[in-house]
Amino acid sequence: MTRVLITGGAGFIGSHTSDVLLDAGYQVTLLDNLTPQVHGPTRQPPSYLNPEADLIIGDVTDPAAVDRALRGVDLVLHLASTVGVGQSMYDMVSYVHNNQIGTATLLEALAKRPVARLVVASSMSVYGEGLCRDSAKRLVNPDERSTRHLRSARWELEDANGRELVPMPTPETKSPSLSSVYALNKYAQERLCLMVGKSYGIPAAALRFFNVYGPRQALSNPYTGVLAIFAARLLNGRSPMVFEDGRQRRDFVHVLDVANACQLALESKCDGEVFNIGSGQSRSILSVANDLAKVMGRRDLKPHITGKYRAGDIRHCFADIEKSRALLNFAPGVEFTRGLEELAEYLAGQMADDHVEKATKELESRGLVA
Repeated sequence: MTRVLITGGAGFIGSHTSDVLLDAGYQVTLLDNLTPQVHGPTRQPPSYLNPEADLIIGDVTDPAAVDRALRGVDLVLHLASTVGVGQSMYDMVSYVHNNQIGTATLLEALAKRPVARLVVASSMSVYGEGLCRDSAKRLVNPDERSTRHLRSARWELEDANGRELVPMPTPETKSPSLSSVYALNKYAQERLCLMVGKSYGIPAAALRFFNVYGPRQALSNPYTGVLAIFAARLLNGRSPMVFEDGRQRRDFVHVLDVANACQLALESKCDGEVFNIGSGQSRSILSVANDLAKVMGRRDLKPHITGKYRAGDIRHCFADIEKSRALLNFAPGVEFTRGLEELAEYLAGQMADDHVEKATKELESRGLVA
């Protein structure tokens, strides 16, 4: 029977992918360090973990733990990563160590013990600003917004003549534009895996996840996905905090669709490719905050639009998923409203520590929020 190692396997995406793979008849090993920021100060394995998966508590930066986890493994899904744009801009050593050194440690082990396939989780953050169209209908890769424009609350992307650009679905062919330490980490992770995979004859692929949401997301981590952050606020009777004007657009994809994409990538024959994993639809952050409050029965908690911006944030980015449809046979199946309703059911039995204001003040003290 084929065995899959999932690094970061006790987390949000890893646990759902473990369930999907076990249901499909795979054996699964999970390697996870149960970091307190995600799993709480007790660092206990989460109750949602499937008991059929073999959990190894250890760090992907530890060669001994990685060596132990790779025993008998045929396929590797590398999800282990410290996540968050804002935090990465001040906790730089930790992010580089966990994300890049962790990936290099795994790859050194795989060079000695190759597997049949390697899939690595990357991120839409590598694109920076998403693809746009100018007033002449030409597709353009927009520049980063200037600090001068942001300080004057000119949020939208503009061309050199100050004309507003229209956001478009972003394909894998768009050149990377790395606007945060986290984005740099994710790009390094995917390039390391594809490069080393090619050199050692390990077929490899990278999945660029867009905004993943769903049950089991860490609600008390103020640097996790925006829906979980909004949920933590709403559970504590507080309004969601929305940066800029709330009209920035993102692509929200349900975690079960992401888990299915991971299985498709592990079973694919594609080698050396990168794939967008999103819904293929865009939504404004403000509309998402309102939609979540509605399904959670907290219409009274209107989003608080701060009018502030965070260093490393981008304006618009949503996925073109045609390549994933064609080569992976990937088709998102969870409609957004249904996914939100399922999330609300999960949240009804949850408690969350709301650390958003503390995290924002941390960023402000370092000049990363203005």
